[in-house]
Amino acid sequence: MKIHRFFILLCLIISSECFATEKTTIRIGVQAAGTVEWELSAFPTESADFQIEVHPVATAEAGKIALQSGAVDMIVSDWIWVSSLRAQGEDFTFYPYSSTAGALVVPEKSMIHSLKDLNGKHLGIAGGELDKNWLLLQALAQKEGIYLNKSVEKTFGAPPLISEQLKQNRVDAALTYWHFAAKLEAVGYRQIIDGRGILKGLGIEENVPSLGYVFKQSWASSHSAAVANFFKASSLAKKSLCTDDTAWQKVISLTKVDEAATQTLLRKRYCEGGVEQWGDKEQQAAARIYTLLKTLSNSQLTGKSDTLQAGTFWSNK
Repeated sequence: MKIHRFFILLCLIISSECFATEKTTIRIGVQAAGTVEWELSAFPTESADFQIEVHPVATAEAGKIALQSGAVDMIVSDWIWVSSLRAQGEDFTFYPYSSTAGALVVPEKSMIHSLKDLNGKHLGIAGGELDKNWLLLQALAQKEGIYLNKSVEKTFGAPPLISEQLKQNRVDAALTYWHFAAKLEAVGYRQIIDGRGILKGLGIEENVPSLGYVFKQSWASSHSAAVANFFKASSLAKKSLCTDDTAWQKVISLTKVDEAATQTLLRKRYCEGGVEQWGDKEQQAAARIYTLLKTLSNSQLTGKSDTLQAGTFWSNK
């Protein structure tokens, strides 16, 4: 009988140890050649309580579908979308990843030097009518008495198409996503204003993230320690890519560009997007941006909710 009890106790000890050391698998939907891929590649090779399982997704929309269907646990997306989902009763939430947004760029010798110079010009816009950069740029221009939606000829399209339109002089300026803007700047194009500059012009001085990790609150609550440690690892990985040339060299191939000048500028812009402070002040600024975008888009971008939904931003408390 004593031997029997001994083996039962031994089995319980072994089972407990196995359970204690079992890692949480975090399934992340990742677009190829994006900065999330860079960052994940710079993660520590070993973690005490989580392991990453990368699921390639073709587009941002495909990532959203994968997350909502439960095929992945986490993607990188924007908090406006998260708030709209929460307004529908979903429990998705957001943790900051990057504050780098788009930029308005023109050819080096262009006569365009400010927003007022866009009057009568042909503007290429990455995305559609509801692109956040476009909505906010219009708001900034209106402060100067400029109504861009009426005063410029507009071409909407995917970022690669807009870049080609600019290179072929089919548009006079391009409002595009930051990495496409960086690639243009690296070959001589000139930046007029970036996303952060637009927000500052609108009176928002806080560094508000444009993108973040999106996941279910219920899932995070069940794996709170692993999720918190994942975000710590993410911060360390970003820091290493920005301060350690050896770490950066290991991910250069993931940028899918060969020119050193372009690689350098991509790194610079990526690092400028770090979110060092994320507290009440920044979240209140995000709420002001939400209200602004709701008005500018006639609720088409934000949905019907008058305010940013409670719980949009993750709190591990």
